[in-house]
Amino acid sequence: MTETTLLETIARFNCVYASCIDENQLESWPEYFVDDCFYKVTTADNYQKGRPAGLIYADSKGMLKDRISALREANVYEQHSYRHILSMPIIKLESDGNVSAETSFSVTRIMRGGQMDIFATGKYVDEFQCCDSNWRLRKRVVVCDSISIDTLLAIPL
Repeated sequence: MTETTLLETIARFNCVYASCIDENQLESWPEYFVDDCFYKVTTADNYQKGRPAGLIYADSKGMLKDRISALREANVYEQHSYRHILSMPIIKLESDGNVSAETSFSVTRIMRGGQMDIFATGKYVDEFQCCDSNWRLRKRVVVCDSISIDTLLAIPL
């Protein structure tokens, strides 16, 4: 795969991934990951210091599915939605059908009453795996720029 094609593939993947979240199709969200995946939301400070804990932490697709099930059935939170704005990815490493990349993001949160705020900015630090011609995330660490994260972090970023 050429560098340009790979860049386009990862950029398109991220756009479709973000659209899944933005359009409230959260039950489809875990399908962007391999079964034995890792997903974490953390702060830039914690990421730089190698701290393992995350604001959201999952080490399997099953845990991602459980999170969405809890959002739909058990958790009580004020209804809101997101709109992602993404940069082009920076390809860091490619080997054996696996790709590492970083993509900057900005997420605007839209509350039920219409109020909009910048909810989070940061970068995705990703490891992609090609499975039967389909790209999936093996690892996504969502590194938020701010050390202050809104307690309404319910929906994945």
